[in-house]
Amino acid sequence: MLVLSKGDHTLAIVDPASLKVMAKVPVGSDPHEVIASSDGKTAYVSIYGGGDLHTLNVIDLIAQKPLFNIDTRPLFGPHGLAFAGGKVWFSAEGSKSVGRYDPATKKLDWSMGTGQDRTHMIYVTPDQKHVYTTNVNSGTVSLLTAGPRQEWSQTVISVSKGSEGFDVSPDGRQLWTVSADDGSIAVIDLAAQKTVATIDAKISGANRLKFTPDGRRVLASSLKTGDLYVFEVASRKELTQIKIGHGGAGILIAPDGSRAFVGCTPDNYVAVIDLKTLKVVDHIDVGKSPDGLAWAVRQ
Repeated sequence: MLVLSKGDHTLAIVDPASLKVMAKVPVGSDPHEVIASSDGKTAYVSIYGGGDLHTLNVIDLIAQKPLFNIDTRPLFGPHGLAFAGGKVWFSAEGSKSVGRYDPATKKLDWSMGTGQDRTHMIYVTPDQKHVYTTNVNSGTVSLLTAGPRQEWSQTVISVSKGSEGFDVSPDGRQLWTVSADDGSIAVIDLAAQKTVATIDAKISGANRLKFTPDGRRVLASSLKTGDLYVFEVASRKELTQIKIGHGGAGILIAPDGSRAFVGCTPDNYVAVIDLKTLKVVDHIDVGKSPDGLAWAVRQ
């Protein structure tokens, strides 16, 4: 498990079985999100700077040391990250864009503007034909679609302003995004490319949202309340709230659906939640202000 400490400027490499920190690797001045390559050997960290910076750190997870930095210019403010098709995809908030980096050529090989404000988080489908982003200040979701000759089109869907954290259901049919402003959750039908429901979830200060691997539940964190909200997907109803600290940010769920890990930024720990009992069962000290999390699976 990979966890960023925004306060210590480190990437913690954690054994998910023992919950022990195996190593800490230095990263840049404002790390926000992390993703691993599909072979689990390399990590990429976005150095965000509120939209002003232009760096991705590359980390060797085997040697547990920094390798080199990627300069994303002319795209500024890299934030959300995804790894698909052997390439690193990222949002570029400062440039209202998304971009792609090819590790084989060590070059940026594609980008597309959204024209939306605060293009922040990103999801790429396994076939790399669809890219989804949330545009926080515009209150929109961009659905980017590749054509047969790689000409890309964009569909912009209105949601509540402040919609930041989002996820796509395991079956690829729905996108759920939660708003930090009014606490609502928008449910988007990806085939129809429209919002089909708005849930009055009342998640004040909402930050991240994730589906469980079985697609039956959704977890949403709040930096304001310090609760983890659990929703049933079929009924779109809240099941419970779990007190995890004073503020919850990044969410990572075990592939078997047994546990969730939440970066509790104000509390300086990662909360470990048993998803069967829906209780906090442990904490991991990874450094100050933990946030972005990711899995690295060695192939």
